[in-house]
Amino acid sequence: MSHDVQLTETCAALGEVVPRLVGLVRGIADAGVVSVGAWTVGDVAAHLSHAFRFDLDAVAGRPVPDAVVTTAGMAELNAKLLAEDGERDPAVLADRIGALAAEFDGVASRSRATSVDWLQGASLPPSVVACHLLEECLMHGYDIARATGRPWAIDRHHALLAIEGGVLPLVEALPTAFVKPGGFRGRFEVRLRGGRRMVMDFDRGRLRIDAAGAGDVDACISTDPVALMLLFIGRYGVPKLILDGDLAAWGRRPWKLAGMLAAISPP
Repeated sequence: MSHDVQLTETCAALGEVVPRLVGLVRGIADAGVVSVGAWTVGDVAAHLSHAFRFDLDAVAGRPVPDAVVTTAGMAELNAKLLAEDGERDPAVLADRIGALAAEFDGVASRSRATSVDWLQGASLPPSVVACHLLEECLMHGYDIARATGRPWAIDRHHALLAIEGGVLPLVEALPTAFVKPGGFRGRFEVRLRGGRRMVMDFDRGRLRIDAAGAGDVDACISTDPVALMLLFIGRYGVPKLILDGDLAAWGRRPWKLAGMLAAISPP
């Protein structure tokens, strides 16, 4: 898929997801309910608005925050932004997210840039930034809904866009961002249901994505893209996915899957 087509598709997906997200945030009855770690649902909603802001600034060609894209680096940036922004009123945050989303759509639809500057100096096509924003919406919509006992359906096509158009290019641009430093090595063929096949090559603190083809791999994984997204960000566990039929694994060294999951450290 060309980046122009992908940008158009992702903006259309955001056009479907954002109104639901805004309604979800507006409907928060108690912003102090704990959601993820020490974050409340109010914190999650505020963080979402920050993600909209820096992705919008990137696509618009404006400066973005100075940050190292690792788990620790993004935690530091997020904590700083939350400390500087005291707004936790759901109605105000819902309006803010809606306004930023409308501005993002306008800027992205007019963009003719082949690349923009993102966090840590990564040079990315605008479509990748849009897919990152889509992933933020899907993931944190799930977090808010789970904490408040409300439904949040994630469309498979939207999850595929977020993974194939956002996560994978970010891994290629920032190969040390998604894994912990250390000595783990392993190669895994991942088959996204409804999407592409690829090999994830972990090599002592670096992750490379290769086209699936000939070559030795430790294990093969077939998985639903929604399940994979929630697994990698720590919202699902492997036993649940296997029991639900959303993940199957086989191969010569399947025990190395545990090492793979321990090595992943999404920012």
